[in-house]
Amino acid sequence: MKSILFAIPAALMSCAAFADQAPVYRYGMPLDVARVISIEQPNERCEVSLATMTYADSQGQVHAVRYLRQTQMCSDN
Repeated sequence: MKSILFAIPAALMSCAAFADQAPVYRYGMPLDVARVISIEQPNERCEVSLATMTYADSQGQVHAVRYLRQTQMCSDN
């Protein structure tokens, strides 16, 4: 159990390192998303920009994928 607790933070740190090289999602691309860990996106103005989703698959492995998404600045609050 201790090894799992140490492996999770290490996996998250390594995921942050490769998030910039994460593949860009294409329509129909198969994803195995069991749990979303984080979604990061610049939120400086209302626009569509690349967001990076970090997620764990059904095997517990951490992955990242980039995709186009409208920023939160565009929402009607």
